Amino acid sequence: MLTYSAKTSASPATAWALLARPARWHEWAPHIRGAWGLGQPEVTRGARGAAKLLGVVPVPARVTAKQGGASWTWMVGPVEMVHRVGPTRDGAEVAIDLLAPRAIEAALAVSYGPLVGALVRRLAAVAEASETQGVRDRP
Repeated sequence: MLTYSAKTSASPATAWALLARPARWHEWAPHIRGAWGLGQPEVTRGARGAAKLLGVVPVPARVTAKQGGASWTWMVGPVEMVHRVGPTRDGAEVAIDLLAPRAIEAALAVSYGPLVGALVRRLAAVAEASETQGVRDRP
């Protein structure tokens, strides 16, 4: 399993709203230009849909698990991605775990992993900025 995490002074609820609402993904993951069929306003366990990458490429996905306010998981091809938010003394920690067969996981570590690490740090920063601007849990 590969894990990428970042801490933020934002509340877990603010970070969760960014992480679990497909309509907000573009705020911290600019390569995602939309999503459909995955739940509204939040991802929904059992939902099947797609995320649109770079405004063109639809990537099929299935939401396989969800613990409201804490984590949700989806399968994208052979890769399972767990998106997590947890409280810390000073705010929240956001994380994404990538689980895949060993050979694929090794390839992800050098290809997609660095991007996921940057995206998690961006999510933490956007959550902080959202609270500073008074945005918090908007849809």
